[in-house]
This record gives sequence, structure tokens and C-alpha cells, in this order.
Amino acid sequence: MKEPYCGRASSGCSRWDSADATKMLAGRARRKIRDARQPASAGRQQSEVVQAFLATARDGRLEELLRVLHPDVKLTVRTPAGTFVTLGATDVATRARVAGSAARGRAVTVNGRPGVISWNEDGAPLSLLAFTVADGLITEITAVVEPAELALLPMPLPDPM
Repeated sequence: MKEPYCGRASSGCSRWDSADATKMLAGRARRKIRDARQPASAGRQQSEVVQAFLATARDGRLEELLRVLHPDVKLTVRTPAGTFVTLGATDVATRARVAGSAARGRAVTVNGRPGVISWNEDGAPLSLLAFTVADGLITEITAVVEPAELALLPMPLPDPM
């Protein structure tokens, strides 16, 4: 019987390495198929939820923000000072009211998720937000405001003024 290939130069490969790798690949394939089956209308609905969130954040309407946030929403912000996590709809909504710049950005897709990018007046990226939406509610927001990290990401150019 042929020994399973494990991708290492060493000869210490075991069947467990091959089985674990197979499980990992199968899981990735299932996720890819599941994501591919998502109807186009789902992406549109997710974008509408994000646009509602941004509009209410821009206007500072706390009650309406709470309507589009899942009670256990997670906000992760990557800044020059480190990564900060906020949990819970009330705390996330309070912080969102302060973050008006992203509400004036351009809608983009970030790894298949609805997102928003905004730029400084000089055209340098200011922030990138990515949203996870499930059942019509935002369950996770990832915000990148770290200039060094933003500089490494492929970004569209800002709209001409």
C-alpha cells in the first residue's frame, strides 16, 4: 500500500496527517460551495443592511442603529495602537455614532462581504470596514484604520471631487 503524501521532505508522514489534511480541504470545499450557492439577492440584502447602518451612524440615531445590529455583534478595530474589540449592540452602536468618516465612504466588497472604504483629503486610504450580515442583522464589523496595513491592501482610487 502506498504511503499518503503529506507535503514534507521528511519521511515521517502518518495517516493522521493525511486524514487531517483531507478534512481541512473538505471543509474548505464545503464552505466554498455554500458561499457560491448564496443567491445574488442575499448580497443585495446584506448591502442594504450595511447602508442602513451607515446612514443611521452618520445621523447619530442610536435606536435605529440597534435595529440593524445583532445583540452579540462584535466590532474589531485595527489601529496603529493595536487591535481593539467591542462586544454587544449598545456599545458598538455608541462607537459607530462617533465614526462618521466611514459613513461617507464608497461601498466595496471585502473578501465577499459588504464593506466601505473612505479616504483622506489627500487621497490616502483612511479606513476600511467589512461587515458580516446574517438574517438581516450585522453580526460582525472589522475596521482597519492602521495606515501601514491599509497601504498594503489593494484599494480602489477615491472618487474624483
